[in-house]
Amino acid sequence: MAKGACALLDLVVNLVFPDDCRVCGSALRHVSRVPVCAACLAEPQPLLAEFFCSDCKTPFVNSAPLDEQGRCTLCRLGLKGFDAVYTYGSYEGPLRQLVHLFKFGGMRPLAGTFGEMLSRALPRETSFDVIVPMPLHWLRRWQRGFNQSALLAREISRRWHTPMADVARRGKRTAPQAGLTNSKRRLNVQGAFQVRGRLDAKHVLLVDDVLTTGATASACARALKRAGASRVTLLALARTDRRAFVEVAALRAEGARA
Repeated sequence: MAKGACALLDLVVNLVFPDDCRVCGSALRHVSRVPVCAACLAEPQPLLAEFFCSDCKTPFVNSAPLDEQGRCTLCRLGLKGFDAVYTYGSYEGPLRQLVHLFKFGGMRPLAGTFGEMLSRALPRETSFDVIVPMPLHWLRRWQRGFNQSALLAREISRRWHTPMADVARRGKRTAPQAGLTNSKRRLNVQGAFQVRGRLDAKHVLLVDDVLTTGATASACARALKRAGASRVTLLALARTDRRAFVEVAALRAEGARA
């Protein structure tokens, strides 16, 4: 469609069906399947930090939480079931709002935007044998109408020219992880995942939307390895930025010494 025709269509639609950006509230000027302005779609930036855990790649503002091998506390406690992890941004601000629109608002077309972000998070030289989405329990999938991780995995499969296999199953309906301690998160997802078929000697890319402590991803990665996977790399769109918690703990400790 020519530029002039597109501009005319935008004008007519905005006059007849005015709409606002679901993130910032500004008036939308262009027709789109996603009611979010271009500025808000471009707002989420890659997560940058000076220090990262050598295993799970969690960002920190200083090296205090890391041991001599560069591992964080959770990895030292044996949480990690995956071999590497890549994430795009911090689960806050516009990215958090976009994820909520995607998961809970049913805005499936956002998968394309998120697929581009995920592609930027993965090093171009990496390769995988198969891409597996993080599974939802069947009841939650039925309530939501889709598995958001499967939509993201499909985008990466298309961009990386790697087959996607929806082989992981969440057989146990677990309680929401939000609000649970790290140990209770691990217990909550223990034995929750099964894998259909074998993945012998395959390098699996496990795709999820949000990474918090990594307990759920770790449990799923272990199930994939029990099915024969030689290596499991985790790819998540956003992660909870634990740097804030480190800063709060440091301030409290400093206050106690004062």
